[in-house]
Amino acid sequence: MWGLVPMFWPLLKPAGAAEILAHRMVWSLVFVGIALVVIRRWAWAGELLRQPRKLALITAAAALITVNWGVYIWAVNSGHVVEASLGYFINPLVTIAMGVLILKERMRPLQWTAVGVAFVAVVVLTLGYGSPPWISLTLAFSFATYGLVKKKVNLGGIESLAAETAVQFLPALAFLLWLGATGRATFGAEGLGHMALLSATGVVTALPLVCFGAAAIRVPLSTLGLLQYLAPVFQFLLGVFYFREAMPPERWAGFALVWLALSLLTFDALRTARRAARTPRAETSVPRSTIATGTVSAARNAESSSPSPEPVPAGPEVVDAKP
Repeated sequence: MWGLVPMFWPLLKPAGAAEILAHRMVWSLVFVGIALVVIRRWAWAGELLRQPRKLALITAAAALITVNWGVYIWAVNSGHVVEASLGYFINPLVTIAMGVLILKERMRPLQWTAVGVAFVAVVVLTLGYGSPPWISLTLAFSFATYGLVKKKVNLGGIESLAAETAVQFLPALAFLLWLGATGRATFGAEGLGHMALLSATGVVTALPLVCFGAAAIRVPLSTLGLLQYLAPVFQFLLGVFYFREAMPPERWAGFALVWLALSLLTFDALRTARRAARTPRAETSVPRSTIATGTVSAARNAESSSPSPEPVPAGPEVVDAKP
């Protein structure tokens, strides 16, 4: 669903990106509110209101995802689907770089190589486009920062989306009322079909998230991480073969470098995950006589000096909202 969403936004024309974005905010809160009523999950709201720091983080997350959604909708409806897909290919690499720069995390050699290759890719694409690929970079950095904020908020998927859209709701509704008062709104002026499509933006936003939340507790993290790459792959294929966007040689070269970086990143993550999975089995199979000699302690000390394993990067971020 996330991979095919570029086919949905053009259906909402002649509504502009700002109007579509405002409807997305308003109807997402309606959809998520109904879902919360059905599952009777409200206790978190009272706790959140008593925590000013978390409220500030939710507001920051809402601002970041507003930028992300707005740029994405504008990019798709302006014929930049390929460049938008690039943003979600770059996102895991930006996330890793932020982990090092902001959270002071350690990177393994292959991760450094992947980030370096991605930097070269951006340089190649800048030369190809004649300017930096600002759509891709905005999407990647806004979503990576959004993921960083969400990590600190620590709310569930539906709850977090409800809180963020609650922050967005009043400004979005005010904007829609202003459009209506000035005669610029397309809602109600383009027929019932157009009204239904604009109302469906809430379902388009929330339904994939509900499916993702259900998958997250059933599917191994490594599998989930690899599946996350499907969304930008579908978006890229739609941009090239459905929307017929141009792909000159230098753009292919830039994308090839990005895909190489992601391949290195995925290989490194899978290798680390396998090593982490083998270590407990190796420890449990050690004879008691070996334990008595202190060999296991030495092995554990040696193991603790190596970088701790990290989960598989989740493509355009394993977080709670998507394009």
